[in-house]
Amino acid sequence: MDLPRRVRIVEVGPRDGLQNEKQLVSTDVKVELIARLGAAGLPAIEATSFVSSRWVPQMGDNADVMARIQRLPGVDYPVLTPNLQGFQSALVAGAQEVAVFAAASESFSRKNINCTIAESLARFEPVMDAAKTAGIRVRGYVSCVLGCPYEGDIAPDAVADVAATLFGMGCYEVSLGDTIGVGTPGKTRRMLDAVARRVPIDKLAGHYHDTYGQALVNIYASLEAGVATFDASIAGLGGCPYAAGASGNVATEDVVYMLDGLGIETGINLDALVETSGWICAQIGRACGSRVSLAKGACAR
Repeated sequence: MDLPRRVRIVEVGPRDGLQNEKQLVSTDVKVELIARLGAAGLPAIEATSFVSSRWVPQMGDNADVMARIQRLPGVDYPVLTPNLQGFQSALVAGAQEVAVFAAASESFSRKNINCTIAESLARFEPVMDAAKTAGIRVRGYVSCVLGCPYEGDIAPDAVADVAATLFGMGCYEVSLGDTIGVGTPGKTRRMLDAVARRVPIDKLAGHYHDTYGQALVNIYASLEAGVATFDASIAGLGGCPYAAGASGNVATEDVVYMLDGLGIETGINLDALVETSGWICAQIGRACGSRVSLAKGACAR
């Protein structure tokens, strides 16, 4: 199959990237980060999460962030809403797109959100109903699609079951996440082939962590399978608190650099991304996880 001519990048840095930072990041910094990412040409920027601040203190300023961001025409600003209460709060805050989160691993689901996969999916039914009534788009996430810290390898058909359920419930797109970054191109392709038998390939997205340095080759394998949407995080921010050694999301600038080299359009300005990477790392005192930004001297080693 020919590679897609254009790829859509969903920037997850402001939410997935920052949510596990131990030191609270100010609302000012979050709002500016989102503005810089929008100016760089990102078509979708995951802005925040409407979860309990007791569980995720970093996202406690979710309503303030939504009130203060400058929404650019043609840019989506989805937010994570794990349940109906979160959805209702997001709706009041002006969200126009939300995301729900399930796992392909029973053990991970219990450890992460304290319920079975079936129970987590049942929680989303009222969210989907409310979203449909309000005219809000819903994106679905599936975690641990290529491996689980507790169960090891995950069967591709198990991933397909969860993805198909989310799609059938009304998610316009399902993002498949290698949460602990253990995937390889062969595993990625087998998983995608299984899921694509249940969900159209153009309704799937890839979300790869770079723990073993395999994220870019997994993206390439996904491109070969026909996937044309990928999640990425500026400067490689993020990680998984439930997975030992999970270093974080693939860096947005590294993905764009590769896609540029393949002649695939993204509409994203790489130089602006690199500048933003250096800026956010300086703001939060974090080492940069992007090889491109390091090579260009934007971030300290």
